[in-house]
Amino acid sequence: MLEVKGLRKEFGQLVAVKDLYFTLKPGDIFGYIGPNGAGKTTTLRMLATLLEPTSGTAILSGIDIVRQPEDARPLIGFMPDFFGLYEGITVWEYLAFFADAYGIPRSERSQVIENVLELADLTVKRDAYVETLSRGMQQRLCLAKTLLHDPLLLLLDEPASGLDPRARAELKELFKEIGAMGKIVIISSHILPELSDFCNKIGIIEKGELLLWGDVDNILRQLQPTKLLTIRCIENAETLAEWLSKQPEVINVQIADSIVKAQFIGNDEAQADLLRRIILDGHKIAAFNEAKMNLEDVFLKVTKGEVA
Repeated sequence: MLEVKGLRKEFGQLVAVKDLYFTLKPGDIFGYIGPNGAGKTTTLRMLATLLEPTSGTAILSGIDIVRQPEDARPLIGFMPDFFGLYEGITVWEYLAFFADAYGIPRSERSQVIENVLELADLTVKRDAYVETLSRGMQQRLCLAKTLLHDPLLLLLDEPASGLDPRARAELKELFKEIGAMGKIVIISSHILPELSDFCNKIGIIEKGELLLWGDVDNILRQLQPTKLLTIRCIENAETLAEWLSKQPEVINVQIADSIVKAQFIGNDEAQADLLRRIILDGHKIAAFNEAKMNLEDVFLKVTKGEVA
């Protein structure tokens, strides 16, 4: 388990990170969301023991990262936003160098490298020179390097920045696999669509302050207590809108062209029953959808657009 307790960082008069508290367990993928300059990288660097907090700490698997950084580091894998890649060496040599640096026994090194190459889908590039790889493959190589020593906690700082849509999609699938391995993963980003598919927890930070954090579904329910139903009629949308306004579980109805939007307060079973009654009442429905809040909606609702 990772317990972050009052983590704070000050640079002179500037408070970059203000007293963070959150808890994550193995298997959690935590989307750490905030604009540029919000304090995301500072937080990750403190958790990676690369930057000493002004106050507070974090406990990782019973180890205090401030008091026992040397003991915590073998449990941590940090992938920075910008990373150096040595030129003139192959993918295999690059990973072998870091495997040696991590202290992986020579007898196990080849198998460990093969495993991370397979996980990152880089096996066919094992003999390619690092500088010849695409940006997306270089990202995957850095992630493979970060996984060599099998860390419990993965800290990934803007891992999809600069990637094309296909490379981002491939990286998202890789993150899902890593989460399924039982690791704690913290992914910072300001590009929200890349987080929504695989994060089960999120935290939103602005001006160094954690505005909210928790389970994605719980946060969405808190911020959107009613369901927004979007119904497209083939004809007589006005008649349907009038019918819906008389239903006790519908609290607001709007209509635009042939689209009827209704705020609904029932559960899934009541929603299915509403659709059944609409059809039995003779209304011709072409589409019936529940419009759910996404991470971008959450971010815009809780933040003010301020920077430190």
